[in-house]
Amino acid sequence: MSSPEIILQVLRSHLRAADVTYKMLAERIDMSESSVKRMFGQADMPLSRLAQICKAAGVAMEDVLRAAADATPQADTLTLTQEKSLLAQPHLLLMAICCLGHWTLEQVLETYKLTEPECILLLAELDRLGLIELKPLNRYRLRVSNAFRWLPDGPVQQFFRAHVVDDYFAGSFNGAGETLLCLPARLSLPSAQELVGRIQQLAGELARLHQNDRRLAAPERDGFTLLVGFRSWEFSAFTALRRSAATAAAVAVTR
Repeated sequence: MSSPEIILQVLRSHLRAADVTYKMLAERIDMSESSVKRMFGQADMPLSRLAQICKAAGVAMEDVLRAAADATPQADTLTLTQEKSLLAQPHLLLMAICCLGHWTLEQVLETYKLTEPECILLLAELDRLGLIELKPLNRYRLRVSNAFRWLPDGPVQQFFRAHVVDDYFAGSFNGAGETLLCLPARLSLPSAQELVGRIQQLAGELARLHQNDRRLAAPERDGFTLLVGFRSWEFSAFTALRRSAATAAAVAVTR
């Protein structure tokens, strides 16, 4: 669905919520009902007409455009080329992560040793890469979904594995709101797939809480990172102690 179609779909929803029919709208903007229906059906409406309809229906055009932006399908991942580009420039990955955390330019400048011109250039590059849509006054809108994740074993994940994981696990995980779990289990494939679904739900819950807490003042929030991994795995030092298949079978026979 294209952006104009999404805007008109949202506009229809607002009209229904306001109990404004096509007939009522036609009377208010001095058009025939058939012309109004045709205008909506063709998904072709200039901005001036959109503003006129919103005013006639008592609907804020800003609300319609904002809801349409939120409803626009967004990518859950970047492409391989996009991820490589993030790692090709100093500080670009940092700015990308700040944007994913909905930091303002002012917050980035207060926190990191970056100048305002440097930050603006980084935001412009993220806009070019498609991670954000840069707006006036150096504001931005994310072009990725709340379910965004880095490519499995992609450039960014490889970078994190090489440079970040040790630093992350160096913490004690005993602070307020912190925990560390390592739980082994023997599961069937369907059970493992069920748990992956639960983990994805957890990621969605984190995105919801993150979105809700954006309304709080900056001092009321802190940076938390959820690192979740789930795979068929055994510590290599333990694997080295395993019996060979023949030995294991012989031991089983003697029991």
